[in-house]
Amino acid sequence: MHKPSLPTLLGAGLTATALLASSQALAYNQGDFITRVGVAHVDPKSDNGSLANDAFDAEVESDTNLGFTLAYLFHDKLGVELLAALPFKHDIQLNGVEAASTKHLPPTLTLQYYPLGGTDNHIQPYAGIGLNYTHFFDESTELGDLELDSSWGLAGQLGIDVRLDDSWGVNAAAWYVDIDTDASLDGADLGTVNIDPWVFMAGISYRF
Repeated sequence: MHKPSLPTLLGAGLTATALLASSQALAYNQGDFITRVGVAHVDPKSDNGSLANDAFDAEVESDTNLGFTLAYLFHDKLGVELLAALPFKHDIQLNGVEAASTKHLPPTLTLQYYPLGGTDNHIQPYAGIGLNYTHFFDESTELGDLELDSSWGLAGQLGIDVRLDDSWGVNAAAWYVDIDTDASLDGADLGTVNIDPWVFMAGISYRF
């Protein structure tokens, strides 16, 4: 029986070590930073409430813009992530007629769980729960001086990264966010607008 030579054994060992190191490089580990950039779509729920003693049914329309996140893993399976975006603009209909518009910024901080963190899987799913703050600005209507109060609410998240190499990947994520804002016109209280949107984002991820 032919025995492999020492160079052959050394070559096989080096190859196995390289493959192991390559697979381990895919793993999400404590101390990793992950940034994700993509197209974000804010889709409010269909029934956004009644205003002015039920005289008007409000409907907040959806919008799409650039979104980005930054995550830090303080454990192989646990991390925190901040969601940010360019301002979203939403048209607002009252009784089916376009009557107002507003812009908002929705920074959201979540605590994330990575069930496959620490492993060499090319697919890394995650889930998160956290807190959203939504700031409304540039409210516009011909009816008078419209003001929408800022909102604090809970947020839930599901996402997945598909690793292309040890740094780059593609990402898809969704958040459900509790956003309620009190509306007033010329200082008079109109009621509460319940936006409660789904936020969807798809793009690329980079780990460093």
